[in-house]
Amino acid sequence: MANDVIAAVATPVGRGGVAVIRVSGPDLHFLLDGLTNSNVPPRRATLAKFRDAVGTTIDHGIALFFPKPQSYTGEDVVELQAHGGPVVVQMLLARCLELGARIAEPGEFTKRAFLNDKLDLAQAEGVADLISATTEEAAKCAVRSLDGEFSERINGLVLTLTNLRVLVEATLDFPEEEIDLIEKSGLRQRLADVRSAITHVIEASRQGSLLRDGIHVVLAGQPNVGKSSLLNRLAGAERAIVTDIPGTTRDAIRETISIRGVPLHIIDTAGLREAQDPVEEIGIARSHDAIAKADIVVWIADATRPDTRVINGALIERLTAGTPGILVHNKIDLATPDRGVPLPQGMAAVDVSAKSGIGLDALCTAILGAAGWGDGEGLFLARARHLEALNFCTGHLDAAIALMAQLELCAEELRLAQQALASITGKVSADDLLGKIFSQFCIGK
Repeated sequence: MANDVIAAVATPVGRGGVAVIRVSGPDLHFLLDGLTNSNVPPRRATLAKFRDAVGTTIDHGIALFFPKPQSYTGEDVVELQAHGGPVVVQMLLARCLELGARIAEPGEFTKRAFLNDKLDLAQAEGVADLISATTEEAAKCAVRSLDGEFSERINGLVLTLTNLRVLVEATLDFPEEEIDLIEKSGLRQRLADVRSAITHVIEASRQGSLLRDGIHVVLAGQPNVGKSSLLNRLAGAERAIVTDIPGTTRDAIRETISIRGVPLHIIDTAGLREAQDPVEEIGIARSHDAIAKADIVVWIADATRPDTRVINGALIERLTAGTPGILVHNKIDLATPDRGVPLPQGMAAVDVSAKSGIGLDALCTAILGAAGWGDGEGLFLARARHLEALNFCTGHLDAAIALMAQLELCAEELRLAQQALASITGKVSADDLLGKIFSQFCIGK
């Protein structure tokens, strides 16, 4: 309920120097009176003793009081900074519950900030993205969303669509003049312009999603071509066992690394050949499964063995279906690769030595290029629902352009386009959507 007082530990579980308990509700003076022996003025760190129901000291710490509406949630907020021992923290949280608070649900503090107009929905999601960012680039993109850059871009497009809807609706009131009004207003070009602007946002958002989810890269090839050596070289550590014995890698080995700020989930697979035993057969089956789920497949060939350049049929099917592929000629420090065999359409080739590191930068560039990564500037850490809303919007805009001769239908398509776009910032949102979004937050945020 919106009038409940909620409380949660806002710092990670475990021991630490300091732990923070956050409380939010409509009026928290009673809680401060019941907890501390001190007058806690607004927005001033106050040294206090935190006491239990009979006045016994639980801990010494810092109390902070943020009166509504100038707080994170828009309600009264209290933050208690205590020593970070688990027992002390649980005693202090239990005291807050005794005084009438309840345990906050995941994301409930930020949900209240959204409901009290402290953040829009895209900014609220930026909070979660910043917490879960795994690279510096991802953190920068999340901060842009939190600062409102993504929301400003979306709100500007919503305003443009609103103005176009006003024009069309006004034209419907004067049917005898609608042709002249439409031509004079340049409606078709203005619709095309906003369609183009949304396409740019989609591209920036799609690239930004790579920073959130990472790129799943599968290393595939015949036995003993250097897949595990390449994984170790990329990871900068001996993650996979490397021997001269074919079939050493029996199961998929996964390692996450960062290349130029983009997370790469690299999977080293068992060599593809006729299985020699049931265990290897299972490993090869898992290799095929990994290839089927990959964002990019890197086929590794041994430059000293031209026969290893022949690409497995399963990968050919994936390439035909649109999965990007890269051919790596490994061991170029030992031989010049055979370039006479044509590559599948759209497949790039890179020369590498996993042993010495030659060509590694070129391989990284090829992987990022195959994933559609640009320079990383001006990206938005968009979520799947953002991309879905943007695609819905462009679909309705296309329909509106096609239906300009039937203005009633055009007006309806513009309304649906505006509604899809406004759902990104939460101007139009359903309760079940809010529940799904904030349930993914951590408790205490």
